Amino acid sequence: MTWNICGAMPREKTTMPPIKQELTKALAAALKEALGLGEAPADMESTFETPREERFGDISTNVVLRLAKELKKSPRELADKTCAALDSFLERSGLKGRISKVAVEGPGFINFYYSAEEIARVLLKIKEEGESFGKPKNLKAKNVLLEFVSANPTGPLTVAHGRQAALGDSLARILRFRGHRVTTEYYNNDEGVQIDTLGKSTHLRCREILTGKKLEIPENFYRGDYLTGLAQRLLDEKGEAFKKCGEEEQMRLCADFAKDNILQGIKKDLKDFGVAFDGYFSQAALMKSGKVEKALETLKQKGFVYEKDGAVWFESTRLGDDKDRVLVKSDGSYTYLMPDIAYHENKFSRGFESLIDILGPDHHGYIPRIKASAEALGFSRNALDILIAQLVTLYEGEKQVRMSTRAGEFVTLREIMDEVGKDAGRFFFVMRKFDAHLDFDLALAKSQTPDNPVFYIQYAHARVESIKGVNRERGGGMPSPEKAKLSLLTNPYEVRVMRLLAQYEDVIAAAERTLEPYRLVPYLMDLAADFHRFYTENRVITEDAPLTDARLLLIDCVQAVLRSGLNLLGVSAPVKM
Repeated sequence: MTWNICGAMPREKTTMPPIKQELTKALAAALKEALGLGEAPADMESTFETPREERFGDISTNVVLRLAKELKKSPRELADKTCAALDSFLERSGLKGRISKVAVEGPGFINFYYSAEEIARVLLKIKEEGESFGKPKNLKAKNVLLEFVSANPTGPLTVAHGRQAALGDSLARILRFRGHRVTTEYYNNDEGVQIDTLGKSTHLRCREILTGKKLEIPENFYRGDYLTGLAQRLLDEKGEAFKKCGEEEQMRLCADFAKDNILQGIKKDLKDFGVAFDGYFSQAALMKSGKVEKALETLKQKGFVYEKDGAVWFESTRLGDDKDRVLVKSDGSYTYLMPDIAYHENKFSRGFESLIDILGPDHHGYIPRIKASAEALGFSRNALDILIAQLVTLYEGEKQVRMSTRAGEFVTLREIMDEVGKDAGRFFFVMRKFDAHLDFDLALAKSQTPDNPVFYIQYAHARVESIKGVNRERGGGMPSPEKAKLSLLTNPYEVRVMRLLAQYEDVIAAAERTLEPYRLVPYLMDLAADFHRFYTENRVITEDAPLTDARLLLIDCVQAVLRSGLNLLGVSAPVKM
């Protein structure tokens, strides 16, 4: 490939069309010519992905493998024909200077190798787009309602809720970054049996305080020591009113006071964890609104409800559930499913095109029944995604531990934050996919070593700032992107870093498509590791001014992408460590 005389890249080249889009057009034309297709396959751009190993190029497509099944021909033969036809289309589209090689690999993958100039162009793109680097240009935005955590206000948030909070908030950040209109919501289950039980449990603790006697706690009551503190606070604030009430009124007073105070504690924990909801939706308000009865009537009108054994049933098996579900019990009370159905109908009625629920691991059976209800009400089941966040096991090194001093109880999110901090907590909670069990190593999360991934990534960000500071102390400034001689960035460490920077948009797009914030974790770890390797082997500030400028531009772009990725995970990007 050729560079311009001074080794810098002309400004106008940064505005060239995205290479994946141009490759899609050229490949579509080549497929039609080589294979005699009337139309190229739909959504061709989605067939491109970054190979796991650099030796297989910068971007690869499996479109021929998909077509081979349909055409009943050898994929390798089809790939060879397509590759032969591609050359002229690459020439016509202006991609020749951006692609150095095209090769057929394996059973029929077509792999593209970028030119050195194309690889380096990402630095100019990052500088030009700033904080928008990685955002799509023409994405069709959706109105998305993302509900997560939604813990009953009967106790403090647990470590399991912490994982849901980190995953949900990170997903909201990613979807917003990609251009979607996202509303986050917490469903406050503030009425029903669990709130009655909370009232009884708090009332018992009030009696213990007033009588000075330890009372036996029934099996179904809440047992946490947090209730003793709640009861004492209630008596301090409302003691006179409590003593004047009858027992039933005392129970109601205890229930209302406890659930409101617990919710305030939940909100504080979430705020300190960097999570802020756009709204809290009250189940009690939903029940009083008449919308539950309306949803039930709609299901009846659409023929999905029948009566049996004195109960009202939802015929969910017609829509993929493994068995029909009771909506109204024989005593006339609703099952938990009926308000949930009404709540989801309400979500759709508010104009949201896409609903995402993040639930705990005990909700797998919930998915088919709630999707069936959405379809029965006339909405698309595909507009509802239900993600199950699997369990968390805490370790201290190799030893499984319990942090809580309350024997036999749960570990709280507050304890995690106190132990390892917000940043490590959030990062470690998203280090695995939703459906994967998470082993959380507290000792590793607290350590300040390269083995701790969040420390390693943050340290890379801070190290760049330190290098830039040394440059400023020597009287140097940040180089002009247009004048930097990027042709000097040729060693394998520099090229590897630039290749990773170029993958950032695809990584975020994959996180959006799969609804998996985890996708950012290995990427940021790889980028930090390759930056550290580059820095170990190369001085950034040298006696060679053009080389110094090129490397300063490179590390500045690394810092920008690390900062962007950490922000999407709700983790800070310190400039000093």
